[in-house]
Amino acid sequence: MLGGTIINQRQHMGLQKLSTLAAVAHSTLGPHKNYKFIQDEATGESTLVSSCLRILDNLDLSTCAVGQLVHETVRAHHEVYRTGSGCLLFFAGVWSQAARLCLQQGIPTSRVVAAMKEGLDLCIDVCKQSSVSFDALCASTRKRVTEAPSDSKVSKEKRHVKLSRHFCNTGLESTSVLDPRLPDVAHLADGLSHGCNDAMRLVIQASRIQSEDIQSSVFDVTKVTTCLLPGFPENHAHVSPGCVVLLNADQTSVAHHLKDKPLNAILISGDLSNAYRHLGFNRPTGIQYVSNQSNMSDVSKDKEWMGKVLALLSHLEVDLVLVSGLVNKDVIQLCAQHCILAVGKVRVSILKEMAIATGAVLVTYATQLSKHCVGKGIRVSIWREIPSHEGTPLTAVNLHAVGSTRLVTVVITSPVHGKVQTLEDHFWACAYRLHHALKDKAVLPGAGVTELFCIRRLAKKAQAENPRDGTSGSNPYLGIVLHLLTDSFMDYLSAVMANSNGISQVIARTVVNQKLQDVNSISAEFSQLVLDSDKDVHLSKVFDNLSIKQESWRKALNLVLLVLQTDAEIITGVDESKQGKHAGLMFL
Repeated sequence: MLGGTIINQRQHMGLQKLSTLAAVAHSTLGPHKNYKFIQDEATGESTLVSSCLRILDNLDLSTCAVGQLVHETVRAHHEVYRTGSGCLLFFAGVWSQAARLCLQQGIPTSRVVAAMKEGLDLCIDVCKQSSVSFDALCASTRKRVTEAPSDSKVSKEKRHVKLSRHFCNTGLESTSVLDPRLPDVAHLADGLSHGCNDAMRLVIQASRIQSEDIQSSVFDVTKVTTCLLPGFPENHAHVSPGCVVLLNADQTSVAHHLKDKPLNAILISGDLSNAYRHLGFNRPTGIQYVSNQSNMSDVSKDKEWMGKVLALLSHLEVDLVLVSGLVNKDVIQLCAQHCILAVGKVRVSILKEMAIATGAVLVTYATQLSKHCVGKGIRVSIWREIPSHEGTPLTAVNLHAVGSTRLVTVVITSPVHGKVQTLEDHFWACAYRLHHALKDKAVLPGAGVTELFCIRRLAKKAQAENPRDGTSGSNPYLGIVLHLLTDSFMDYLSAVMANSNGISQVIARTVVNQKLQDVNSISAEFSQLVLDSDKDVHLSKVFDNLSIKQESWRKALNLVLLVLQTDAEIITGVDESKQGKHAGLMFL
């Protein structure tokens, strides 16, 4: 029996590692992020982080297969959504624990997988039913506006009308929705800020700049970029039309020479270096070649390549080179000597907008350039001189394409250098929440309301599968699995509430249980309450994203099931169909 226990523990190792690693997400949940310092024991250097992705980025996961899988999953989700990673990792942890508990009770792996998928389907269906369409939001907004008393009536019962702080007091016209298909962006953004109010204000400013020319409520996140300026107070954060980038001394001298002139520009997707190869053709790193003789061939090849590129740029009369990846320092200096401004780390989406506006063709390698690839119409203007940036003077310039009016740069500042990246993450999280809300044309009730609906649905289904009269439902294991999934949502809400209010998990869980008793009064038909003018959308002033929440749950469950199946196929190496020959073993 003892030997069987040891084997079982080994079989569960992958799920154990997943739940342990997912514990780092607990402090990142909720509107109030807890900052953490991660210190490198070898070098003594430390990093300030407040998101699970940044924590994983700074952990050494090279020796842990599960850790690498978790990191890749979270990063892939972050690249698309920029938010929801903490939710993903948390549920991956609690669902891995649920799977282990099921296995310890002797539930076959296939039944665990099927039941957990069915539970997720129930939660996805809850999201669809409780989502609020933009038509409902717009109708509610219009109803509140039309029912507001006129100025004459106010001056006569002296009634005070409380308008949203996002609305101006210049008349009722200023509160109307310009595009009848979309709610007011500022009102929607307020509900999606999730505690990052300063970051969301920058998002709203960016949206207003984009909507000036077309007179509608829009926000195109692909036309937005960020510029980080550590060393300045946080209230110096700024939103500016165009693409603002930082230049060093060599680049600055060229920018002053080219400012306010129409420039010939080329756009490159990737690194501007001889060693760069696009995805799929990158050479392996870490390989060293040993020779008895000094080999300077790489250096000579780089110089030869730079000479060819410079000759090509001069032939095409190029003034500006914009690159999505890195630009070699030697290339920058060589270009500067020939009055060519080379700028790296420009978002690919920005390059694509520049290409549309200027007629340029986006290429991967500089050697692909020809006359038809050169774009015309980009201008460089000096945005701000920065006297000292980590001891080095820098200059911020604005790259503006004449044919594009929707490029926006958000300048993020902080006197704490280690906090700048966190503030940038907060901005992008807010920006993508608004972006996906407009894309989904619907939102979910936030502040834990959707999760409460899921708990109620799962508990109801579990009760149907395991009635109290002792009879059994269609699946003898389904009720057990759904009960564990219910607990996982309770754990999530408790963690969020504990982080938000600074209370213990025990007290938070008690509060969640009380809220669960009131879920019937909240009603699952949230969209109907939105249309009720008496409720005035006070049910939930916080919104969640429909697609982001669903994808976070899906990726979390896929991660758990993948680790579960890997444990079964790699660690045990036994056939579940031959259980009679392996008595005493618990099969995954």
